Amino acid sequence: MTDWTADDIPDLGGRRAIVTGANSGIGYHTALQLARHGAAVVLACRSPERGAEALGRLRAAVPDAAVELAALDLADLESVRAFAAAHDGPLDLLVNNAGVMALPHRTTADGFEMQFGTNHLGHFALTGLLLPALRATAAPRVVTVTSGFARVGRLRFDDLQSERRYRKWVAYADSKLANLVFAKELARRYPDVVSVAAHPGYASTNLQQAGPKMEGNAVTDRIAVLGNTLIGQSAAGGALPTLYAATAPDVTTGACYGPRGVFNLRGAPGRVPMGRTADRADLGRRLWETSERLTGVTFA
Repeated sequence: MTDWTADDIPDLGGRRAIVTGANSGIGYHTALQLARHGAAVVLACRSPERGAEALGRLRAAVPDAAVELAALDLADLESVRAFAAAHDGPLDLLVNNAGVMALPHRTTADGFEMQFGTNHLGHFALTGLLLPALRATAAPRVVTVTSGFARVGRLRFDDLQSERRYRKWVAYADSKLANLVFAKELARRYPDVVSVAAHPGYASTNLQQAGPKMEGNAVTDRIAVLGNTLIGQSAAGGALPTLYAATAPDVTTGACYGPRGVFNLRGAPGRVPMGRTADRADLGRRLWETSERLTGVTFA
């Protein structure tokens, strides 16, 4: 079998998609390829300036693309609600891509720990609010981007907000496990929606450097740059598992897709194992109920 590439994406004409965090990295390349293959794409971005720059680049690359920019800050539930309320019409594909990694301790506008609040709770609320639009289409999909770090994550229900002790990499891994558990629980609860997870492996993006820059840690920043250079695949390569999960006809709901190379760090996309913890139905149910309580969003 020939390795799957973006050239294998089918015609997406007539399909509507939303990609969160589409202004750079994996999100940008996901939006670019969806638009290149005919989908109408909303770039959901926190920064108006960076979003506008990405929109310009995308239109230059695909002059006839049906793309638009919309403001979305996943660290602010008011912004999430406003974004969802402004969406009009059916929605075929939601790509929950945006995220933060290993930041110094911060909280969201609603008081949640920033990584859990942005990576999981913001996307949980967004998906719930857009679910009626998704279920109005014939074959809706939700792709939630997780990470290989999910394998070492834990859902600490007695300290989801890291109030007792904050360790930035632990909090990141826990938030990415939450992404994975959510994707699987969504598949259980809504069999008419194809809900899958995707992880990029080690992709060279600005995500790795955000935390060190916020801390002013030049040494860690240089290490991140070195890792991106020596180990990481390109952002375009890192987007392939997401694109596969979003468009391939053989995708199985509840599964996870990522690079099939050594240690799942890079390589052509395919279905990958992510550990038994994420498959626990009791964990999925508890996370779901907790997320509904924290966000105030109850799924239709």
